[in-house]
Amino acid sequence: MSVFGPLAGNYARPAPSIDGVPAAFRAALDQLRSAAPRVEAVVSEVPAPAKLAPFAAALGADIREDTGDHIATGRFILLHDPAGQESWGGTFRVVIYIRAELEPEMGNDPLLASVAWTWLSDSLAQHGVRHSHTGGTATRILSESFGSLESRRASNDVELRASWTPQGTAFAANLEAWADMVCSFAGLPPLPDGVVALPHIRRS
Repeated sequence: MSVFGPLAGNYARPAPSIDGVPAAFRAALDQLRSAAPRVEAVVSEVPAPAKLAPFAAALGADIREDTGDHIATGRFILLHDPAGQESWGGTFRVVIYIRAELEPEMGNDPLLASVAWTWLSDSLAQHGVRHSHTGGTATRILSESFGSLESRRASNDVELRASWTPQGTAFAANLEAWADMVCSFAGLPPLPDGVVALPHIRRS
């Protein structure tokens, strides 16, 4: 069900009545609705995972070239367990995924994974996101095709999977930090100081 609909969220269990949706989760969704991600990152609602937590909402972001080809894609998932989970150290958890195609020469850079993790740390800091229990993996992926698919060109991708436990209720800042990360992975320059990104969330 739509996080933008009258009953927000996707549920691991059968959805209760609106009175059964935790106020904290509803407030978090209101925060996500108020977020202002960079206009280059076209953000839309996507299906949320059903088994990671009792309540979840998910958004996707795509950045395309003028030809329509993807140059970066991402997923942002907000999980909520009113009882909390020990591994989270809290009742909310943010899970993100970002993948982008690289220039061939960048794919061989041994520091690429470290740079991807630095983008995560820097973006969270720039948006003032307080967080704990942060972890993740950054992966370089080289794909080559053979046989009937040998006409496809080789590709170099970088992939980041990460999660953290947000501290406080500034969930909009968490989403905006992730959208900035997607833009960084796409090779877009950072916004100049004083320039405000306009909201660009596409309703499904």
